[in-house]
Amino acid sequence: MSTPTEQLSAAGVSIWLDDLSRERITSGSLTELISTRNVSGVTTNPTIFQGAIGGGGHAYAEQIGQLAAKGASVDEAIFAATTDDVRDAADIFRPVYDATKGVDGRVSIEVSPDLAHDTDATIAQAKELWAAVGRPNVHIKIPATKAGLPAITAVLAEGISVNVTLIFSLERYADVIEAYLAGIEKAKDAGHDVSEIHSVASFFVSRVDTEVDKRLTAVGTDEALGLKSLAGVANARLAYELYEQEFSSERATALLEAGANPQRPLWASTGVKDPSLPDTLYVTELVAPGTVNTMPEKTLEATFDHGQIAGDTVTGTYEAAHKVFADLAAVGVDFADVTQVLEDEGVSKFIDSWHDLQGTVKAALENAPEVAR
Repeated sequence: MSTPTEQLSAAGVSIWLDDLSRERITSGSLTELISTRNVSGVTTNPTIFQGAIGGGGHAYAEQIGQLAAKGASVDEAIFAATTDDVRDAADIFRPVYDATKGVDGRVSIEVSPDLAHDTDATIAQAKELWAAVGRPNVHIKIPATKAGLPAITAVLAEGISVNVTLIFSLERYADVIEAYLAGIEKAKDAGHDVSEIHSVASFFVSRVDTEVDKRLTAVGTDEALGLKSLAGVANARLAYELYEQEFSSERATALLEAGANPQRPLWASTGVKDPSLPDTLYVTELVAPGTVNTMPEKTLEATFDHGQIAGDTVTGTYEAAHKVFADLAAVGVDFADVTQVLEDEGVSKFIDSWHDLQGTVKAALENAPEVAR
């Protein structure tokens, strides 16, 4: 009997862990998850690094002490610690990267969320992160804000692989696909080997349900309450429909024939927040070939333990998914407003986490043992 995570991989879903810390690297936990849970990549974000450095400070104490002795600034210390973790994780995943010809074995690191509305600074930091980590199996995470879109194109044009994050709406996802195709075209024209450039588009799921369900509860009618917990999965399924459409276009097909890779949809925010729902909902209901599901460890373990993988649960569902949104509009849910609120909130939360991380590292630098200085 194969495990649910093996079945998920066999169905064409790459399992990435939505967590990274130095302790996870040095303890062997990451290596174990690769061999026992079919984990083939890792994603990080400012909140994850805040938890890692803030909650596991002892693992970083020696390095923080050395950085304090050199007079490193707070941002320099964060840059050094996080790029070291990502580089070490990338080395652990290198065999997966090689075995999958670069499709998996990926580790993502995000540009500072303070730059979410600054195109030029995002491009500069993306290049800096790529160079500092120095591993081909890294994705630089860039948010799908309006300022992020031209940065995505410019960074891809440099031959750098990109994880586009914080996508909530189909309209913005269409913009992301356009940014990707334009970037690959520019990279090709510049002489880069486009077969070596990879990208994923991170489409957030559970946060959509959280915001929509709050609005449905406020409406309070039977019709509204009957639509709870449907929007997140329906939105992601329609994203996959758009992916299929756009990557079968004449423009995309020409690039794929030239060796380019499709930009894979990635399901993010897959931890179930409503305890009344199945804890594997955003895994089992979003099984489709050529996708990535990035899971917090709790969701990964729930999937491994009791996930019911029944093959492709996305293609063939588009009509029903479109009806969900027609029904939401009928009860007064403004989904365009929902997705704008979620994007603004997503950027804001990452900025808050980043500032918390800066505070944690500032205190650690100030309190580093004198002997280290």
